[in-house]
Amino acid sequence: MSDLAKTPADRTPEAATTPDAPEASATVPAQAGAPAPTPAPAPAAPAVDPRLLVREEGFKGYWAEFTRKIRGGELGSLPVILGLIVIAIVFQLQNENFLSAGSVANVAVYASGLGIMAVGIVFVLVLGEIDLSLGSVAGVGAAVWAGLQVSNGVNEWLSLALAILSGTVIGVLHGFFFAKLGVPAFVVTLAGFLGWMGLQEWLMGGEGSINAPSGSVVENLTGYFFADKIAAYGLALVAIALHILTQLRERSRRRSARLPARPMAEILLRSGLFAVLVLVAAYVMNEPAGARGLPLALVLFLAVLVGADFVARRTVFGRKVFAVGGNAEAARRAGINVDRVRIAVFAISGTLAAFGGLFIASLSGGATKSLGGGNTLMLVIAAAVIGGTSLFGGRGKVWSALLGMIVIQSIQQGLNMIGMSNSIQNMITGAVLLAAVVIDSLSRRTQKTAGRA
Repeated sequence: MSDLAKTPADRTPEAATTPDAPEASATVPAQAGAPAPTPAPAPAAPAVDPRLLVREEGFKGYWAEFTRKIRGGELGSLPVILGLIVIAIVFQLQNENFLSAGSVANVAVYASGLGIMAVGIVFVLVLGEIDLSLGSVAGVGAAVWAGLQVSNGVNEWLSLALAILSGTVIGVLHGFFFAKLGVPAFVVTLAGFLGWMGLQEWLMGGEGSINAPSGSVVENLTGYFFADKIAAYGLALVAIALHILTQLRERSRRRSARLPARPMAEILLRSGLFAVLVLVAAYVMNEPAGARGLPLALVLFLAVLVGADFVARRTVFGRKVFAVGGNAEAARRAGINVDRVRIAVFAISGTLAAFGGLFIASLSGGATKSLGGGNTLMLVIAAAVIGGTSLFGGRGKVWSALLGMIVIQSIQQGLNMIGMSNSIQNMITGAVLLAAVVIDSLSRRTQKTAGRA
């Protein structure tokens, strides 16, 4: 019925809410003897996540954020950094030359080849898988290079390219069997470990070893040092500039999106600490007696780290890798080609394994039938895990390869300097690896309890 035909009892109070209608509280007087109307409660302020405000509270806010992360199992690189500090103090007290220029240079050079291989295994571990063929693939890469350049006189650069490409082909083959045929990665790469070891011996033929030519690129991978001081200091300044620009760009992007961003004071503090660290490292490589300068091996290792970190954190492919590692079925339903991602990851692992094999050949003076054997595979996996990459998939950083390998090489360097045997070194390295896995497991359990897994 129309509003005119409605009785007063039928009419709704909607009219009182129209813009033209006066408010009831302003026009209707209170009846005699009736209690005074209670005022309407003020609207509650919207709840604010305290994690978004801690940076506005100064040091107290930072400490609150730090303790929240620890309680939630978000340890990050804290265990590794603390471990490095303890290692440096203990071995420096045992031998005053542990932090000398020569010792630091040895750690950097010996960490480079295995560290490059560890970068590849980080991608595989993020998928929640494993690659047991890394040592054999490194041996095949070195054997391909030696057979082409040294035994057959092929152009040096072409030999290097084909050696690295051989690792790519092997990785694609592993990924195909795993992704397309459904063979577990453990089985595929274990078979590869045995098969590629046989191929390595076949490529070497009757030669037990093939020496690297004097002055060749492979020899210089670990034997060349930039003696000019500007090289180390220049690289340090470039690293500082990139660090500052990256943080400023991230801050600008977050502020544009109206998200919490680091204040400028924090950026300056972080950049200052980073600058002190890299400049001290450059000074140790240049200035003290016995310093040889900046190792080429370290420069190449850092280049691989920066490139791989960009791929992992700044590209669509990197996000897909983490998505597949976190939940493969959910990634598939989101439209991600899971098989293609898996094949690509194993291709990256194989490529970097072959590249790292050339560094090992450089250290050993050439390619051998046993190159990549022994504890090479275990050290590579241990470096990634010790650095903070989870064995359970979905979590890890490329820079963990650097941190983990520095830990391992520092332990080995320190034990060598105090005269410990290889058996003691292996036991200590195994204990450190177990501790890293235990910390990872406890961290994941804590995150589940806190509802952040």
